[in-house]
Amino acid sequence: MVADGRLRLVLAAEKLFADRGIDAVSLREINAAAGQRNASALQYHFGDREGLLKAVMARHLPSVEAARHELLDAFEAAPPSEPLRPLAGAFVRPLAAKLADEEGRRYLLLLDQVVRRASPGVLKASIHEPTSVNRWREIVGPLLPEIAVTRLHRRFTAIRVTYTELARRAETGSRDERLFTSHLVDVVASVLATPVSEETAALLVTRPG
Repeated sequence: MVADGRLRLVLAAEKLFADRGIDAVSLREINAAAGQRNASALQYHFGDREGLLKAVMARHLPSVEAARHELLDAFEAAPPSEPLRPLAGAFVRPLAAKLADEEGRRYLLLLDQVVRRASPGVLKASIHEPTSVNRWREIVGPLLPEIAVTRLHRRFTAIRVTYTELARRAETGSRDERLFTSHLVDVVASVLATPVSEETAALLVTRPG
C-alpha cells in the first residue's frame, strides 16, 4: 500500500485543514494523524503543503464538475426566457450537494479558505482551471452589462458569495438543505441581475482603469 498511505494522508489533511485552518496545521501533525511512521511520507507523495492541498481539493472535483456540466448542457439545449436564475442554480447546486455528508462539508470549508487565502497554485488547479467554472463564466458574461463584467467583476462576486455562504452553512448544517439552497440560488441570481446604479456608474467614470 502506497495508495492506501496516500489516501490516509489526504483524508487526515482534509479533516485537519477544515477543522483548524490550512496554515494552522503542521505537516508533521498530518503525517502523524495519517498513521505514517515515515516522517518524509507526506513530502514523498505531495512535495509540500500546496501539493497536498491540491490533492485534497481534487478528490471532490469530479462530482462537482459532472453535475455542473450536466446542468449547463440542459441550459444550452433549451435556453429559458429568464436565464439568470437557472445559471445561478447551475453554479450553486453542484456545490450545495456537498452539504449532504461530512467530507463534503469539509470540502466546502476548504474551498472558502482557498479563495480567501489566495493561493495561486491551488486556485488554478482547484477552482479556475475546472472547465465547468470557465464554461459557466462564458455563458453568463454576455447576459450581463459589459461594465458589470469588465469593471465590477460581477461573476466573481457571485462565485465568492456562493463559497462564503456554503462554508457558513457547512459549519452549522441542517437536516434539510433544500430551502437554504433555493434561497442561495435566489441571492446569486440577484447578484448577477442587479442593475448598475447611476451612482456606481458615475464613480466608475472617475476611477482609472
